[in-house]
Amino acid sequence: MSLAATDALPLLERAHAQNRLAHAYLITGPKGAGKRQLVLGLCARLLGCPPAETLSHPDLHSLAPESKSRKITTEQMRELEGKIHVRSLRGGAKAALIFDADRLVPAAANAFLKTLEEPPPGTHIFLLSEQPEQLLETILSRCVQITLRATEHPEPTPAETGVAELLCAFFAGKKPNLTGGLWLAQQLQGLLAQMKESLSDGMEAEFKAEEKRYKTVVDPKWLEQLEESYAARTEAAYIGERNRMVEVLEAFWADVLLTQNERPARHLPLCAEHAARLAQVLHPSDILSRVEALGKMRDQLGRSGVSEPLALEHGILCGFAPESAR
Repeated sequence: MSLAATDALPLLERAHAQNRLAHAYLITGPKGAGKRQLVLGLCARLLGCPPAETLSHPDLHSLAPESKSRKITTEQMRELEGKIHVRSLRGGAKAALIFDADRLVPAAANAFLKTLEEPPPGTHIFLLSEQPEQLLETILSRCVQITLRATEHPEPTPAETGVAELLCAFFAGKKPNLTGGLWLAQQLQGLLAQMKESLSDGMEAEFKAEEKRYKTVVDPKWLEQLEESYAARTEAAYIGERNRMVEVLEAFWADVLLTQNERPARHLPLCAEHAARLAQVLHPSDILSRVEALGKMRDQLGRSGVSEPLALEHGILCGFAPESAR
């Protein structure tokens, strides 16, 4: 469940007042969700200072990507750990902030695990990320995750617009039968393939540039680890894009439900006409069953060993041509 930053802050402040605040949090959400404001507001309460002075407080330590490659390096992490283990200069709590935590290189992340799991007494650690799927599982398992939602609707990405356009084409020119459902599934698979290729090309170019920069000065094993890290990041970024695609599919049916309740469609304006038409002919239980089918598809896609094309095809048939899937 996602929260607005303005709702999350009172909950965390209450946990602090009751001495129930966790020692490590991962704050996630899209750009503009208020991650930074939330953490600085909470740290102001922890450190007993005005919010405007939080970042300059001597017991708050932070780091962010600094290298040309926009990575958080092992050296940065070791420096932060050294500061964390120093006694509080004001005699109270201490806080550590890691901005863009998904930019941690694997070695830096692994070096931080023990401190993340057992920080010094009175120390709270906050990781911020727009792409938590790129973090190591060992990092994720040691943090309490809080997901924030954007307070403003950002401009849709090209991939999100592509999904909306496919839905418009489906409802405008295809019948909700087996043939139409298979067409939509195939088109979405093609869009996913394009996304994966684009991500792979971008990550490969980034890796090649870094390999060229460090090839003569580092251990070859480090370069092998770096290449594996880029491969993992590519896969994680792809999974993130795929999840966003499913969110667009679910958002269409959310607009149908909104329209049925005499409220304007607000998720996919491009498809508002089709949402309005379906709102007049479908029963709410039918719409909810389609949303449930897409949720099951999301779960299937997240499991290892599951065929992505088959899971996507079955989910699309159940969500957009349910009669053909029975």
